Amino acid sequence: MSHDHLAAVTALAGVYQSIDAVIQIARQGKMETAVIEPCIYSLFQIDAVNVDAVFGAPGAVVPGAKKLVTQFTGIPERNLEMTRYAIHLMRLERNLSRHAELRQRIGAGVAAAVNKRDHFGLLHTNIFAHFADLYQETLSQLKPRILIRGEAVYLRDSDHQQRIRALLLAGVRAAMLWQQVGGSRWQILFKNKQILNEAQQYLQRYAG
Repeated sequence: MSHDHLAAVTALAGVYQSIDAVIQIARQGKMETAVIEPCIYSLFQIDAVNVDAVFGAPGAVVPGAKKLVTQFTGIPERNLEMTRYAIHLMRLERNLSRHAELRQRIGAGVAAAVNKRDHFGLLHTNIFAHFADLYQETLSQLKPRILIRGEAVYLRDSDHQQRIRALLLAGVRAAMLWQQVGGSRWQILFKNKQILNEAQQYLQRYAG
């Protein structure tokens, strides 16, 4: 997979975009297609030519890049919960990298979802259910266990639970990309200026 200097921030924006979607569902019970579609799309991309293509059309993770800028500038307000989720997803990805059998099960699960996607569509309930089950069978067996905070009325809803688990799987996928292009969770803590600059470049390129 080829990549340029914006590849790392694109992958990290993908992490934050999946987290943003999780928070929206958990706290407001809503799902914005522009935010969630690139995350689910990324789960099917095995041999993408570059990091940008993993998420679909150029600029697909603009919402995630905006969250990055907010997190690192504090404007309008930082969300420490979002950073905590990001660190946990990266730790979970590192743990997954040590379990070849679970990675193979995830790969097989993604392959099994292709026919469902082609039949039902990318954001169909059956797709979320499939990836939610895959998350439970694999990543939920590892530490850290990610506990999602939100409104009980939304967290108890089975459809919302499935969407959240599918998005967490997508977040781990993005964290894997982040690691593959040289990223690490420590950079979030100690290289804020570099990440901020690259996120702003991404937004200038794609968000105008």
